Amino acid sequence: MCAAKAITGNLFERRTVSVLPPLPLAGPYDYVVPEGLDIQPGDFVEIPLGRQTQRGVVWGDARGDVDPAKLREIYGVLPAAPMPAVTRRFIDWVSAYTLSPQGAVLRMAMSVTDALEAPKPVFRFGLAHGMAESQGNMRMTPARKRILSLLADHPSLEQGDILQETGTSASVLKGLVDAGVIRREQVAPPSPFALPDLSIPRPDLSLDQEKAADFLCEKVDAGGFSAILIDGVTGSGKTEVYFEAVRAALAQGKQVMVLLPEIALSAQWLQRFRDRFGVEPALWHSEVGQARRRETWRAVADGSARLVVGARSALFLPYRDLGLIVVDEEHEHAFKQEDGVIYHARDMAVARGHLGGFPVMLASATPSLETLANVEAGRYERVVLGQRHGVAVLPSVEIVDIRVDKPERQRWITPTLKQRLMETFAAGEQAMLFLNRRGYAPLTLCRACGHRFQCPNCTAWLVEHRAWGKLQCHHCGYSAKIPDACPACGAEEKLAPCGPGVERLYEEAIQTFPDLKIEVATSDNIAGPKAAAALVGRVHNQEVDLLIGTQILAKGYHFPMLTLVGVIDADLGLAGGDLRAAERSYQLLTQVAGRAGRGERPGTVLLQTADPSNRVIKAIAAGDRDAFDQVELAERMKYGMPPHGKLAALIVSGKKENEVDEAAWRIGRVAPRGDGIVVLGPAPAPLSLLRGRFRRRFLLRTDKSVKVQAVIQDWLSRVKTPGSVRVQIDIDPYSFM
Repeated sequence: MCAAKAITGNLFERRTVSVLPPLPLAGPYDYVVPEGLDIQPGDFVEIPLGRQTQRGVVWGDARGDVDPAKLREIYGVLPAAPMPAVTRRFIDWVSAYTLSPQGAVLRMAMSVTDALEAPKPVFRFGLAHGMAESQGNMRMTPARKRILSLLADHPSLEQGDILQETGTSASVLKGLVDAGVIRREQVAPPSPFALPDLSIPRPDLSLDQEKAADFLCEKVDAGGFSAILIDGVTGSGKTEVYFEAVRAALAQGKQVMVLLPEIALSAQWLQRFRDRFGVEPALWHSEVGQARRRETWRAVADGSARLVVGARSALFLPYRDLGLIVVDEEHEHAFKQEDGVIYHARDMAVARGHLGGFPVMLASATPSLETLANVEAGRYERVVLGQRHGVAVLPSVEIVDIRVDKPERQRWITPTLKQRLMETFAAGEQAMLFLNRRGYAPLTLCRACGHRFQCPNCTAWLVEHRAWGKLQCHHCGYSAKIPDACPACGAEEKLAPCGPGVERLYEEAIQTFPDLKIEVATSDNIAGPKAAAALVGRVHNQEVDLLIGTQILAKGYHFPMLTLVGVIDADLGLAGGDLRAAERSYQLLTQVAGRAGRGERPGTVLLQTADPSNRVIKAIAAGDRDAFDQVELAERMKYGMPPHGKLAALIVSGKKENEVDEAAWRIGRVAPRGDGIVVLGPAPAPLSLLRGRFRRRFLLRTDKSVKVQAVIQDWLSRVKTPGSVRVQIDIDPYSFM
């Protein structure tokens, strides 16, 4: 460790260390270790920072760039397990890769600050040694006798259990303790997470599944880093296959992390886990309450939480001995965090496995092109599951040209789809209508003057939610009551919804099939595990005939009697300047189609489109993913786009448009130039106003050999921007809004 002179001016040497607080700071600060205090790297400590007391993590040796006489002392060490060295290395790596301040990344790993406090003490009560002697000096009431009788059959119990079993009060128990008849001892708090039962027999696997499971288990048993793509069609049993790898890691005493794109909505996945391992996993997502988050954080740190299932933030928990990561639905856009520290959880999971020296498994029926490119380059391995499990077969896909097979005016269900729905219901089967638009209509305008309702904080139309009587922005959350008259011209009864949302589709379905049980499923009304589990139960019990929903229905649901999927607008998402529009549309529509025919009855998918010759639509209808991937990769190669090149975005934003434009102009003047480097912009972002901030974008495109982070650091070091303007860096951007 680096030594420095005591801050008191004494001549003896004092030890100094660097401490990183969870604040958006570039790096750790140096502090003096008080005499007699044993501090090691990874310890959570309290420090003075300015006029405040802050918490942080001892990061290592002092940097030595501050006069030792100016250093302040650490206040003390917090009673929490030290942050493992591999977690600290991971934080450093994420910071360097995303060009985010180290402290901002650390804040994600210290998201539950009260978990650093000592847990509430737990006491148990039992019969004291020599109690007979003490008992002879006190009067035995019926209540006291009941407590002694209970404890005669149990070595020790907690107070709540004693009082509940005996129907006595705490004062009676306290009297027995004071008399020396009963002993009171503090014990370690029990873990809230039971150990998985590894003796439960696995379900029957097909030959392909068994081969894939054996290969994955071999990777776990061999140890060391590896990245494996589990490439299986929808319904092929990918989950049961990687459960075998999970079991192998747990058998080694390792911790396991499974990342799901929307854990709050994964009710069926959680039930399958309970069936396979006999216990609940530790959950980590935004719907988990604060008390449970505190318990989970501590259990991960001490190793008693053996398996964590979570959203992307679960990556930053302080695992004591992590031995396997599984990223399910690895292609999902939800794994990309767009605010704060901007990162892609799939890519960070691979980095975490590399740093920890253990396998990372990526599962998908529609793998991302980046993952496929890594397979082709030999960086990732792949196991393939090309058939659905059991008797189920992939659904047939038909294209419905809405230019020919036209719906009625102000209707969205074509005659062909309506006929297929009637046939499905007559057979006692279930159907799904998919439309990736929440609300009643994506736009409301005045037929008298043409006024369109726009969000005052964003460059976005307000979405009508007729069920709530509101117009809402889906970007910033702004909402307003639907007015009775146009605010621009005052005309009454002239406001018209334009285009369909799922609420409007529901209205049409109710009118078309008045005797059916119809439900809508969106993130507006399926907001957590309980709501999702209740929906799954109703569908399985055939309390629902027709399910209408958005993309949340595309994520792995298994409904055996659902045999027909109708995609209302298959063209939605294909247009625009998004690099990944075609890839994302193909993935989403394929996943939605995969909900049909997962049981014994065959399934059918109808794609309603105005562009039946579109290569995405044709590829889905043909079931030819490889052909689509090859064409898409060739297009990317032609323009040097990922995965054949690198991209980074710079988003310049602020509350004053003139300041943003001035800052963007200055940044653009010193933009990097050279072989393999192209800078596009500045240009207004498609959402040029978002949450009250004006936005301009740069797009940096480079060859794969270029170190993008170094280019950006050098670029921004040559220009100064005012404090009122923010420059966000997005390495490997997924959103171009």
